Amino acid sequence: MYAPDFLSGFLLGLSLIIAIGSQNAFVLKQGLKREHIFFVCLFCALSDAILISAGVGGFGAVTARYPHIVDVAKFAGVVFLLGYGLQSLYASVRLSQSLTVEGQVVSSLKKALLLCFGFTWLNPHVYLDTLVLVGMVSTGANSKVVFAAGAVSASFFFFFALGYGARLLKPLFAKPKAWNTLDALVGILMLYLAWHLYQS
Repeated sequence: MYAPDFLSGFLLGLSLIIAIGSQNAFVLKQGLKREHIFFVCLFCALSDAILISAGVGGFGAVTARYPHIVDVAKFAGVVFLLGYGLQSLYASVRLSQSLTVEGQVVSSLKKALLLCFGFTWLNPHVYLDTLVLVGMVSTGANSKVVFAAGAVSASFFFFFALGYGARLLKPLFAKPKAWNTLDALVGILMLYLAWHLYQS
């Protein structure tokens, strides 16, 4: 009876997170480096679950009434993306054997989760997508709970597939130069997203 609600929530949730963005690029890189993949994917998925639940529960009305909340997140997001983008570009010009998968210097779990927190919670678009958009679409569902479950399931499916599926690209990143290229692309992407966020 509620299967269409679950499917609608799943497809909506998947469509909102499947686009390449700062968070997905970070998860992909963690998957390639094989660093704290489970916890990074779990953090992203649980963050989405909290935001989706709040959106379906009606928190979208709060952000609509107090838009300055989104403005604060926007400013913080621009600063964070600029900083990480410049750091990635700097890393791209260094040639080190530690950039190979086997010799990759493992960062701490705390640092990985702090970065993940920034990419997730300092992105104002995530509030618009989950709190507002998902919240609005859920009003047409027969069961908001089932709809939310579908959207949450999409997040868990996507992030864990991205994180653990990244290892299939391991042969491509067997050389340090490939990591330099990835760092350069990630840096450019972050700076573009910061500019796009500033202009929005």
